[in-house]
Amino acid sequence: MVEQGLALGRVGATAYCRAGSGPALVFVHGVGLNQGFWAPQIADFAATHEVVAFDTLGHGGSPPPPEPAALGDYARQIRELMDGLGLGRAAIVGHSMGALVALEFALAHPERVAAVIAMNAVYCRSPAQRAAVAARAAALEGANTEGWRQAAIERWFGAPVPAGQMETAVWVGAALAAADPLGYGRAYRLFARADAAHAGRLGALAMPVLFLTGALDPNSAPEMSRRMAAEAANGRAVVLPGARHMMSLTAPATVNQVLRAFLESAAARAPAG
Repeated sequence: MVEQGLALGRVGATAYCRAGSGPALVFVHGVGLNQGFWAPQIADFAATHEVVAFDTLGHGGSPPPPEPAALGDYARQIRELMDGLGLGRAAIVGHSMGALVALEFALAHPERVAAVIAMNAVYCRSPAQRAAVAARAAALEGANTEGWRQAAIERWFGAPVPAGQMETAVWVGAALAAADPLGYGRAYRLFARADAAHAGRLGALAMPVLFLTGALDPNSAPEMSRRMAAEAANGRAVVLPGARHMMSLTAPATVNQVLRAFLESAAARAPAG
């Protein structure tokens, strides 16, 4: 175990941060962001857990994925990170595309996963949703980077951005601006086509799985989380009223309360030994 303080490091080429002690909890961010996305969760859960957040392939200090990227590439990164840190088993929390990665890892390595929390996940988009995300992926090839960043901020926070969320929106906008175009593009193209990657497979997940999203998140819609929860063997859906895509940053106290209650429930149901 590590001490309470924050430790920064690398396993291979993967950049990570680590804090706290207790049951292991691994956080996986979404496209265009980095390990800093989880700061409110790290600060809270380091008091009771060994918390690890890392830069996924193509983000922050980690190298880009291959082209074309696959969810398996990102799941392999989690496995190698856990191996390098000596984590035999962990609860995995993923946001947006990170939720897809968390589910992929749990399906590939169930023996390494105590529980999964898929936040603001996508699942089997409608034709209209699929066309919209494909258009956004195509726009990344253009020169108007400010345009697609502005559109992302408005989707995630609303237009105009609420005054109480302005600081968070500025941080997210800066993270998007600093993202490596190559890594971001490869990751987003994967995100655009991977929404049905787990269709018909979620029933294989034996561990507790929470599907958590916001009532005002149209792209990671409540009906998606409810459908995934119904298909998972031990799935549960929770929809936060008034919340949008960046709810882990904009409503951290509420999100952390839901996460903690779920993790405590999952631990209580775990087999002894």
